[in-house]
Amino acid sequence: MKKRKVGIITFSDGRDFVHEETLEMNKKFEDRLVKALERTNEIEVVRASDIVNKPSKAKKAGKEMMKAEVEMTIFNYSIWCWPHLSVIASLYAPGPYLIYGQINPKYPGMVGMLAAAGALEQIGIFPERVWGEPEDPEVMKRLLKFVRGASAAHRLKGERYGMFGGRPMGMYTASANGDQWMKEFGIDVEQIDQYALVLKAEKVPTEKKRKAREWLERYATVQYDGKRLTPAILEKQIGLYYAALEIIKEEELDFVGFKGQPEMTNNYATMDIAEAFLNDPYDFDGPKEPIVAATETDMDGALTMEIFKHIAQTPVLFADVRHYFKEEKLLDLANSGQHATYFAGKSNNPEENLKNVIIHPEDFYFPAGGGAVKHFAAPGRVTLARLARQDGEYVMTIVPAEFVELSDKEKKRLSEQVQIEWPHAYAKLDTTIDTYLEYYPCNHIHGVYGNYIEELVHFCKVKGIAFQILD
Repeated sequence: MKKRKVGIITFSDGRDFVHEETLEMNKKFEDRLVKALERTNEIEVVRASDIVNKPSKAKKAGKEMMKAEVEMTIFNYSIWCWPHLSVIASLYAPGPYLIYGQINPKYPGMVGMLAAAGALEQIGIFPERVWGEPEDPEVMKRLLKFVRGASAAHRLKGERYGMFGGRPMGMYTASANGDQWMKEFGIDVEQIDQYALVLKAEKVPTEKKRKAREWLERYATVQYDGKRLTPAILEKQIGLYYAALEIIKEEELDFVGFKGQPEMTNNYATMDIAEAFLNDPYDFDGPKEPIVAATETDMDGALTMEIFKHIAQTPVLFADVRHYFKEEKLLDLANSGQHATYFAGKSNNPEENLKNVIIHPEDFYFPAGGGAVKHFAAPGRVTLARLARQDGEYVMTIVPAEFVELSDKEKKRLSEQVQIEWPHAYAKLDTTIDTYLEYYPCNHIHGVYGNYIEELVHFCKVKGIAFQILD
């Protein structure tokens, strides 16, 4: 897990005699905050070299944060401090900003915090505000939620998305404007023909593909049928995975999307193996960082997944909103092999997940053949969401839900009504299906285990994006 690099600048009184009198106390308050942040094991703290009581020190502290490339900055207040120092520091220290107020009733720290917040807001900077003891778990929880959302917004800047193929099957919601992405998120879009995958896949050494296939056969159940799924076709799919990795490295891509249908699925092989294992925290060769991969070159889907990845630092789900079972009150989320195998067992250990995975022959939609990565999502609380455009403006729709555990008999019964070859996640929504169908913006959905609603809200506020929560 990559720690989030957070800067801390502590402010003081501009009068020398007050600053000197309160200096050691101010440092102790800063120490408490630093220790509390470091205890989370999520944050790498960068401290300014001085407690700031002069404009020159405010500039210096801000430039130190800039040089350290922090992902956001916390302005720390435990006594009265002169507000213009915070404004000057903000000219250099990277945002987003969080104003943190310590509890110190004998000194007007709350006054200093509010005065600084008002000054920043007057110049168009709207920081998050958190107040309380840093040792208080609830206070730290609030602070962490903002740090996660803010750092996610920061980490998008300078990333590159690899778009393999064009718009899929007429889906407007899957295509976005690269100029808008660069303007709003700082993301560059690289368009790559799918034929590049085929060319590189054909050059992957036979021995490498064979070893990967045998690894899959060892840990998962591979159901060869001699037609749409054979060892040779599975190795073709594995070749596509290694080809994608090579292009991602060559082009310095951070996340990707593959068109797949109909060119690859009609003429070569499906991308299911590549998509699933790119999203996984491991592959045939050992542990790795998940690389967000969206099927059907769904750009806004991939972007939603990348935001989730930076917030939760876990694999992210991609699925179709396939069917609602009215009697069971379950939404069936399914897509052709797109679910990372992580969701089969909710583990970073491939053996734990793959024992629940079947590599199933594809159905008639995909005449070129291949294996679908079939499994049922492990139970647990989830946060589902989608970033989509409405009249050109982005809106984040957030859907709290729970993936439920069903008996093997129920899984078979329900999946046979929909698509037995594909992976499924059965979601019980917090909202009603009528509300969901009225307000949810498209056919694809994404999510992670855990409650990350507030982190997504913070992300949206930082980016100036509207949001709606269907709960």
